[in-house]
Amino acid sequence: MSINLQKGQKVNLEKNGQSVQKFVVGMGWDVNETDSGQGFDLDASAFMLAENGKVLTSNHFIFYNNLTSPEGCAEHTGDNLTGAGDGDDESIKIDLTKAPANLASITFVVTIHDAENRRQNFGQVKNAFVRVYDPTGNEEILKFDLGEDFSIETAVEFGKIYKKDGQWKFEAIGTGFAGGLQKFVDKYC
Repeated sequence: MSINLQKGQKVNLEKNGQSVQKFVVGMGWDVNETDSGQGFDLDASAFMLAENGKVLTSNHFIFYNNLTSPEGCAEHTGDNLTGAGDGDDESIKIDLTKAPANLASITFVVTIHDAENRRQNFGQVKNAFVRVYDPTGNEEILKFDLGEDFSIETAVEFGKIYKKDGQWKFEAIGTGFAGGLQKFVDKYC
């Protein structure tokens, strides 16, 4: 049974009372009609962070140009250039059994590629969500629908998983920023 989260809510990553170690983080969105004359290319990324809030190494920044972490803990399934179709637009597979010992959290973000030049922002995006599901049966564990309208933001921090007291938890964040992907690179790298 899936849990629908609210912004700021934190839950244990569990299924049937058991800690979940392997799952997929799927992110999706639809684009409103826009007069920018350009197609939308939204990109999902993950930052694998140490306790200090910085990526473990540059290879622990998972995105369309670096699809897999060195130890295989995180794997991006590939860049969807159009966002066409129903369901997840981009996904990142997580296997916590392969997590480095110094991994404290993984932050998931979505950014609009070349947003400034294309005159695009998240105010032109609707039905944005992040969900965590078990890939063996496609059973959804939790979902967070972003209900806010981000009128000038070009990047959104959807959520993060983090370790606390030996348990992996998920936090629904839903915070928007201007500055695109570079904003997160500056923050986490």
